[in-house]
Amino acid sequence: MMRAIALARRGEGFVEPNPMVGCLIVRDGVCLGEGYHRRFGGDHAEVDALKSLPEVKLAKNATAFVTLEPCCHTGKTPPCTVALIAADVSRVVIAMRDPFPKVDGGGIEQLRDSGIEVVIGPCGEQSMELNAPYLKRLHSRRPWVIAKWAMSLDGRIATASGDSQWISGDLSRGEVHRLRGRVDAIVVGAGTMVADDPTLTARPSGPRLATRIVIAGRRLPDPESRLMRTIDEAPVLIVTSVGSPVSDLDKLRRIGAEVFQCNAPNRGEMIAQLLDELGRREMTNILVEGGAETLASFAAIDELDEIHAYIAPKILGGSEAPGPIGGNGFEKLIDTPCFKTIETARFDNDLRVVMRRNR
Repeated sequence: MMRAIALARRGEGFVEPNPMVGCLIVRDGVCLGEGYHRRFGGDHAEVDALKSLPEVKLAKNATAFVTLEPCCHTGKTPPCTVALIAADVSRVVIAMRDPFPKVDGGGIEQLRDSGIEVVIGPCGEQSMELNAPYLKRLHSRRPWVIAKWAMSLDGRIATASGDSQWISGDLSRGEVHRLRGRVDAIVVGAGTMVADDPTLTARPSGPRLATRIVIAGRRLPDPESRLMRTIDEAPVLIVTSVGSPVSDLDKLRRIGAEVFQCNAPNRGEMIAQLLDELGRREMTNILVEGGAETLASFAAIDELDEIHAYIAPKILGGSEAPGPIGGNGFEKLIDTPCFKTIETARFDNDLRVVMRRNR
């Protein structure tokens, strides 16, 4: 099953809003075929694994190991349960049940009704970790929120004068571009737009083309900014509040930007409305790149699911030098969100720590 999970991860960035799924066909302790869901709209893992066999009849009386309950409905592809039943497998081992309403136990029931033995649970926790973004979107109808920042050893993201380019090294920045290439949206605040004038594109491009989102409030982007000048390269969504100047919004729309206006009393509610909207658009992963006040707003409404922190071997010092999370912070330790480390990696002299919210 761990091999199936490793195969499933190859679909990251290609299959969303579908889940990542891997499958092995095994008989007498020998793996006869393996597959995974390679792209949205393409074959699901079970069919991909069956197609990898020299002959489909080799699946007769074999065991299929699948990281997620096989689908039992017709969507962009036919039901995987039908393919497994037709292949005459005798046993299906499933890591976890799929809570998607059109499946949610129905696949298991179809397999059992056809006389196939079904086992549920091996490596279930690992499968849940693999598809945590998919599961969040199903349960909350909001995307998985990844925060990224680069900081010094003493926890600063810039000097007291605001100098921040570059804290991390070339290899770290290359990894960030790979992350950008697999998410549905990249989010920054208006302050970061003014200070850094970023393009927010993945270089080189990845499997997904992220929508570039600016949480602007009434501080709208400059039409001459690099973001707006590159609007033909990737979509731009401006999140603003009711009351922003109509003429300025119309100017941004004429350039090609989309405007999402929120009727929100504060920044936290604006972000909540944005997340609901992105969920309606079936976005699965979004990347928040700053600045500190924007990250603080996501933290305040408990919407930071994953953090990629790049720690550079530098000391910046200064009581006025900013940290990655701004705002007023939390008054008591007991109220702070807690995370668990799931991965560490070294990029030249930088250290990347990946953490997920401990819920």
